[in-house]
Amino acid sequence: MLGLGRKDTTLFAIVVLVTVLAPFLLNPFPADSAMAQFNSGYPDLMQRFAIYGIFAIGFNILFGLTGYLSFGHAAFLGVGSYSAVWMFKLLSMNVIPALILAVIVSAIFSVVIGFIALRRSGIYFSILTLAMAQMMYNLAYSVFSNPAMNLTNGETGLQVYASDPQYLKGNGPDVTHLFGLQMNSTYEMSVAGWKFDFGVGYYLCAVIMLVAFYIAIRIFRSPFGIMLRAVKSNQHRLNYTGVNPRPYNLAAFVISGMYAGLAGGLLACMDPLAGAERMQWTASGEVVIMTILGGAGTLVGPILGAGFIKYFENIFSKINENVLHSWFHWLPESVQNFVVHVLSPFFGEGWSLTMGLMFMAVVIFLPGGLVEGGLRIGRLFRRRPAPTPDAATKPAE
Repeated sequence: MLGLGRKDTTLFAIVVLVTVLAPFLLNPFPADSAMAQFNSGYPDLMQRFAIYGIFAIGFNILFGLTGYLSFGHAAFLGVGSYSAVWMFKLLSMNVIPALILAVIVSAIFSVVIGFIALRRSGIYFSILTLAMAQMMYNLAYSVFSNPAMNLTNGETGLQVYASDPQYLKGNGPDVTHLFGLQMNSTYEMSVAGWKFDFGVGYYLCAVIMLVAFYIAIRIFRSPFGIMLRAVKSNQHRLNYTGVNPRPYNLAAFVISGMYAGLAGGLLACMDPLAGAERMQWTASGEVVIMTILGGAGTLVGPILGAGFIKYFENIFSKINENVLHSWFHWLPESVQNFVVHVLSPFFGEGWSLTMGLMFMAVVIFLPGGLVEGGLRIGRLFRRRPAPTPDAATKPAE
């Protein structure tokens, strides 16, 4: 089906089903219950699940297949956001031209940066990509924000104003839309205490993520993907056989950069604002963590990693001292205060500490990421019981 094998078709169908039903799956608790703070089925967060899933899928094509670790992929995320906002300012608030330009411009930057960085491999490649991304961040933050060109608007960020020309706007709405279908439109459904939100923006991001995931599957199973795995396995052997791996590496780098630009464009489509902070090295490190946490080199791993990080980032950051006190209200006051004092650095503003510890645990005990954990659990359930002595086959006499 769709040119995929049986296992890939099953995997793709599961991802489609989970994506479509996400508003239900991510809201398991009633809206007025104490556990409702663990719900995450609201449009803004679900959009981020899908967008950063695209970002991680693209990064996995480079890192998971070729083994080239880029610390500068956030540069393409930022370039895609700036490109999309410029389309909103110049043409209209329709998201299609914005996404097309975001992919094209990020592809151009990917070709230039990849052509230079791929002259080296290993840690030297990683440092080169990091240096170039930081250079682009500083250009966006300062040089391109001066009054002479003002392409990025510096620390304020690039945004859409009523005075912008928007030559093709016509009678279209003033918010981002898909041929009139507004991205911020949400349908709310209440069922016996549960509340479910179905956002237009989320389903646009979800459809694009599914298309991106399908393309990634085809790349993984193609001769091109096999060649990328050969690069990761032993690039020197390819050179000895007369195969030049650089065009394949550059193609993987450009495809990965286009995915990042698409994710950046979608961020701007959901919130038409682009800032230099999206190009910082921390954003590049985040996608590295997502990919490794989910399972580098696997198909569904990057999506799991992106969802895992964005979910727990949202949950841990919302837990403050008041919430902790409510959890341990049954303890004596002195013990309660001590427990809250010990736990509070791991939540709220300190949520990144908890995420770091969780990441360390996964890397130490599950080197293959969350996908490996799922496979281990699956093997436990599939393990056949040992045969009883009576059922054992007796040797022939």
